[in-house]
Amino acid sequence: MPDVYISADNIISSLGFTTEENINNIKKNITGIKLINNSNFSPTPFYASLVDSERLYSDFKNIDNPEKFTRFEQMAILSITDALRNSKVDIKNKNTLFIISTTKGNIDILKQSNKNRFDYKKIYLWDSAKLLQQYFENPSMPVVVSNACISGLLGIIIGSRLIQSSQFENVIVTGGDILSEFVVSGFQSFLSLSTVPCRPFDVSRDGLSLGEGFGTIILTSNPEYVNKKIIVTGGSSSNDANHISGPSRTGKGLYITIKNTLKEAGSKATENIDYISAHGTGTVYNDEMESKAITSAGLENIPVNSFKGYWGHTLGAAGLIESIAAINSMKENTLYKTMGFSKSGVSKNINVIDKTEEVKINNCLKIASGFGGCNAGIIFSKL
Repeated sequence: MPDVYISADNIISSLGFTTEENINNIKKNITGIKLINNSNFSPTPFYASLVDSERLYSDFKNIDNPEKFTRFEQMAILSITDALRNSKVDIKNKNTLFIISTTKGNIDILKQSNKNRFDYKKIYLWDSAKLLQQYFENPSMPVVVSNACISGLLGIIIGSRLIQSSQFENVIVTGGDILSEFVVSGFQSFLSLSTVPCRPFDVSRDGLSLGEGFGTIILTSNPEYVNKKIIVTGGSSSNDANHISGPSRTGKGLYITIKNTLKEAGSKATENIDYISAHGTGTVYNDEMESKAITSAGLENIPVNSFKGYWGHTLGAAGLIESIAAINSMKENTLYKTMGFSKSGVSKNINVIDKTEEVKINNCLKIASGFGGCNAGIIFSKL
């Protein structure tokens, strides 16, 4: 079974339009979460992380006409283009596949003012996938992964398995979400938005901060297409069937995912997990559930962080951009602090990273959870 290497990546978020720009801002302890007072999203102000629309339009003009594409499509094309620029993978090769992960896609087309700008069928996720496939002249039928907030992570797992089973040599996993009135009002109805920038695992946490963005990871079985060799060594998903929106109170579903991910990775990775990148939304129930699952798996002493305090909860992009940030932690042997965290507010004594420090990282466990009780986990390892 071939190894699955990370060939290249890209992050587009409120902190920048490249992975390097995002990581540099994280190093500077900069957050992209701000108070948004815009009636196009909500009649009341709320904290969120938005991609710079003016820069998006300007950067996209360098490669194509922005008027032909939706905001979601512009982010996707820019993200994929930047990742490909740093990879030797041939997008036009029949052995290369696209996987697109998102929860809502072109959700802003529902807005009355946008209905006449674009064909209404763009609201369908398959249409977005088809557009990207045709734009980059990829010959393979694309795959759409839409499973709440684990979509990005699940896309990486599925892509890895397709390579391991020799169905494809390369898989480009790309995904993201944008904010709209529909999205914001939905989370407001759950009373799940924080009154300040989110504070993962903190005693004073009171909810999440929404974010938007896009991420792309290029997976390959060809070691000649990579510089620093980091591979996917295991991945798993589960569903705790607890509630349509609330996570399991026991953390058992995520615990099962962690256990199966460790089992798939094998003893070498399992016995040497150096770092956990958590979902860490900043909601009371999610963070508590994660602390229980991590402890049940016997990983309570492993350093754990959340990137949500830097760019908010980016929904379908979260698993991707947070995996990319975790992979960069491995490359630079640096643990980044959990922005917004001061004092633990979860019942289990997990090791939340409260300051950035240099530590050798050979194996990283990335976990995620989402509405409907879904959970996913993946392990990245250095060769």
